[in-house]
Amino acid sequence: MQIGKYKLENNLILAPMAGVTDRPFRQLCKELGAGMAVSEMVSCNSLLRGSQKTLRRANHEGETFPRSVQIAGSDPKVMAQGARLNEERGAQIIDINMGCPAKKVCNTLAGSALLRDEPLVAAILEAVVKAVGIPVTLKIRTGWSPENKNGVLIAKLAEAAGIQALSVHGRTRSCFFKGEAEYDTIAEIKAAVKIPVIANGDIETPEKAKQVLEKTGADGIMIGRAAQGCPWIFQSIAHYLKTGEKLSEPTNLEIKKILLGHLDNLYQFYGSELGAMVARKHVSWYSKGQSHGAQFRDHFNRLERPDEQTLAIEQFFT
Repeated sequence: MQIGKYKLENNLILAPMAGVTDRPFRQLCKELGAGMAVSEMVSCNSLLRGSQKTLRRANHEGETFPRSVQIAGSDPKVMAQGARLNEERGAQIIDINMGCPAKKVCNTLAGSALLRDEPLVAAILEAVVKAVGIPVTLKIRTGWSPENKNGVLIAKLAEAAGIQALSVHGRTRSCFFKGEAEYDTIAEIKAAVKIPVIANGDIETPEKAKQVLEKTGADGIMIGRAAQGCPWIFQSIAHYLKTGEKLSEPTNLEIKKILLGHLDNLYQFYGSELGAMVARKHVSWYSKGQSHGAQFRDHFNRLERPDEQTLAIEQFFT
């Protein structure tokens, strides 16, 4: 799969998720088979103000190529400035967020709220594409509500503006994550444009990945929630698409090795105190489905130091 001058190793992409797809998790998913990983959403307003939290979200030092940073906002000029700043700091692909359904994002008329204003969508896309010399991609939903699906029109606006690839979550903004993903709508969008289209939504298994690719005709797939606590899903899907055979699930010892490496990178990236706090949610996902997992999580979430957390992982995943 090709995005601008960048040829991805495969067509499996980690979706941008606020509070999840930080640099340690992106790098881990790339190591375990993702062809590309998109950063968590970076607010352009906060970035230009120099917010430390936002600057950390845009941190991709040492990350393997291509480095994709997702930006959010509703002002074309501010979005263009934010894109340019990320390019100067080493971003190789800029992704524009027009898919987030969160109220705190939509209340600022950003994210999927933008889908209600097609002229503004066009203005933002054109401003960002003109502002940078690197590929610009876009993530959208199928529309604002089931009664207002304009995904095909938005896709055409994106292609006309010079967007190099389009990711589509198969739900409207008002659906949030409820109901089934609309793969038929994604197929309509794919048929309407020539740029690469990436299907997103409810892809949780290798078999489902194959079905979605066949049903939508999409060029790639984007995995979000299914990668939480299961970053090896990309390896599993890649193997299944190539061979038609399923890989065995990782053993507890293999999970422990992956998890300890992940936590070590979290501690280095955030520092011991914040890293230990961030580790809790990831360990909660990794331990889901494990015998006595609830008791373990209750114990783990009381631990405040990296050495305590590491010892708990060593003892639990045996």
